[in-house]
Amino acid sequence: MLPLGPQAVFRPSSERSPIRVMCRDDESHRLGGMSTSSLVTFSDQLADVVAAIAPSVVQVQGRRRPASGIAYADDVVLTTARALGREDGLHVAAPDGRTVVAELAGWDPATGLAVLRTPGLGVPRASIADGPARVGQIAIAVARSWSNALTASAGIVAVIGGPLRTGRGQSIEQVIRTTAPMHDGFAGGAFVDAGGRVAGVATAAAIRGLGVVIPAAIAWRTAAEVLQHGRPKRGYLGLAGQPVQLSARQQREAERDRGLLVVGVTADGPADRAGLLVGDVMLEFDGHGVESPEDLLDLLTGDRVGRGAPVRLLRAGTTQAVTVTVAERQP
Repeated sequence: MLPLGPQAVFRPSSERSPIRVMCRDDESHRLGGMSTSSLVTFSDQLADVVAAIAPSVVQVQGRRRPASGIAYADDVVLTTARALGREDGLHVAAPDGRTVVAELAGWDPATGLAVLRTPGLGVPRASIADGPARVGQIAIAVARSWSNALTASAGIVAVIGGPLRTGRGQSIEQVIRTTAPMHDGFAGGAFVDAGGRVAGVATAAAIRGLGVVIPAAIAWRTAAEVLQHGRPKRGYLGLAGQPVQLSARQQREAERDRGLLVVGVTADGPADRAGLLVGDVMLEFDGHGVESPEDLLDLLTGDRVGRGAPVRLLRAGTTQAVTVTVAERQP
């Protein structure tokens, strides 16, 4: 027999009354330790977050099904190339239903982000979060449905990691992964923190069941470079390399077990001018360990173009340090 609470009432089975949940009067408005009024307040606050970012989230219409975009600046929309499918015949629909012609300003093959110029769109620009996202934070993905209706999906920041390889030597230096479920229409949508500020740009892609989001700092920097140059700047050293396992003696000197063996140096390129030679083993670039060509490519970001970067290398069994001035990779 189940124990009876202090206010439980026993009735004969002949009365056949419905089963009722009995509780103390002071617990009648509490659910799992949270009062219903607190739950309603929390729910309303989440809705307020969505409402705050909604005017800055637009619908992007390309060759594929409509997706989403974020107002990056006045009459400039940040979205993903996945949302476009082509470079012409693009349109953007404002939250009030107005549709304007959009022009592709450029896109970044590494992140897949695209920037659209949208004269006359006239929607408020979004604000980005004050700091980076943190694992465990509540966040909301906000987008436009295929009918341009506002849609949202809540979750937490589950993982922050990177770099994420995106093919052909390209990579995103850091990505956020979230439990918030997202369909294709969320591509290019806003991933906002509890304060209603953009923490990232949704991609609608997933890794092991977790949605992939590009951090706002990376997305905003990429958009600025695309607007200025038509594409993000990438660094160039003018060398070819391959992974190499160091011998036991080399490991003691290098304090590493792997490196990048230089197998080719372009004449009068940045590496050549810095004095790098075929046969050198690059151990570190700008303070970061290097073990493969992909590692080096990940480090040749636009912010390093034009400045000197220290390179630690192994030459003839001895570690040396040189400085190489990173050039800009030409298309």
